[in-house]
Amino acid sequence: MRARALAGLSAFNAVSLALGLAFLYLPIVILVAYSFNASRLVAVWGGWSLRWYGELLHDRAMLDAAWMSLRVGVCAATAATLLGTLAAVALARGGGFLGRTLMSGMLYAPLVMPEVMTGLALLLLFVAVDAERGFWTVVIAHTTLTMCFVAVIVQSRLAGLDRSLEEAAMDLGCSPARAFAAVTLPLIAPAIAAGWMLAFTLSLDDLVIASFTTGPGSATLPIRIYSEVRLGVRPEINAICALVIVAVALLIVAASLITKFAGGSRDAAAPL
Repeated sequence: MRARALAGLSAFNAVSLALGLAFLYLPIVILVAYSFNASRLVAVWGGWSLRWYGELLHDRAMLDAAWMSLRVGVCAATAATLLGTLAAVALARGGGFLGRTLMSGMLYAPLVMPEVMTGLALLLLFVAVDAERGFWTVVIAHTTLTMCFVAVIVQSRLAGLDRSLEEAAMDLGCSPARAFAAVTLPLIAPAIAAGWMLAFTLSLDDLVIASFTTGPGSATLPIRIYSEVRLGVRPEINAICALVIVAVALLIVAASLITKFAGGSRDAAAPL
């Protein structure tokens, strides 16, 4: 009886997992498949072809938008990682300093604030300071959006670390800054890397805030795709989306392999 119940539960879990994976990834598989569609009509299958990838190479506006998104993502993710890590260290190791509650509230506000409000607020700020909207205003906006996510990830990692490791390093003669760089920083490096990847993904995906803060000649890839989809889906859009999916998948696989090999190296180097 118990074995039959376990078999039924296993079958239910397998079906639930299959349906969940299909819900998540079946649209992506269809999009990638239709990027090889020979027909100009995206909803009508006309056979396999690489035609639209060749057409994409001559679509200068789409390629410029993709390059803009990559540059914005790298710059915003790097700045957000630096600022978010510093904020997390201040909140986790700063004790009960004056204004800590206010800083925490302001840091976490973008997590719950609608992106429309954030984009409008940044637009009014850039207009008030007479800043020309373009590449750097989008970078600043995306840094504002993503640094709170980095801070949450790094702060949770810092909260789980043993403070005695830093104290031991300082007892052996290290200054607090050197103890942090030599002991704490390597331990929180995976959280920092995860924060950078999350910030880069959020920046690459953002449409609402970028539409408020961008200017002429600095349209990101989501803005370009959205502006063209309103007039109808072109096959080149399927091609560029498929390339982005493949690039992200390769990045995830590479990060997983690096993490696996690094973990194996640490285990091998650990004393018995």
